[in-house]
Amino acid sequence: MNKVVHFEIPYDDQSRAQKFYEDVFGWQINKFPEMDYHLVTTTPTDEKMKPTEPGAINGGMLPKDPTGPHPVIVIDVPSVEEHLKKIESAGGKIVMPSIKVGEFGLYARVSDTEGNVIGVWQTLANC
Repeated sequence: MNKVVHFEIPYDDQSRAQKFYEDVFGWQINKFPEMDYHLVTTTPTDEKMKPTEPGAINGGMLPKDPTGPHPVIVIDVPSVEEHLKKIESAGGKIVMPSIKVGEFGLYARVSDTEGNVIGVWQTLANC
């Protein structure tokens, strides 16, 4: 069974969105170096930035774009490419092809049969 491991919240105004989530929920939000992406910490993490509390997840914030105008859940899979094939054969669509995210992993966005956009993530072996 593949788990939800991350969430992404799109924004129009980064500082306004950051202030909202920090003030309302106490989350820590920090810019990811060299990317227009902000890491959202909702729970303590270990040295590899993985949550230390069972069942808890952290996330990110990024500018809104056509592939993700609404919040997106991200599901961990052993192989993004294998799951893209499964998604298409089950009636889903690829919204954003697989991209490499630093040395961390591979990421793609898909829509399910109901038009909901979700992310699929594959951690690379060196992480």
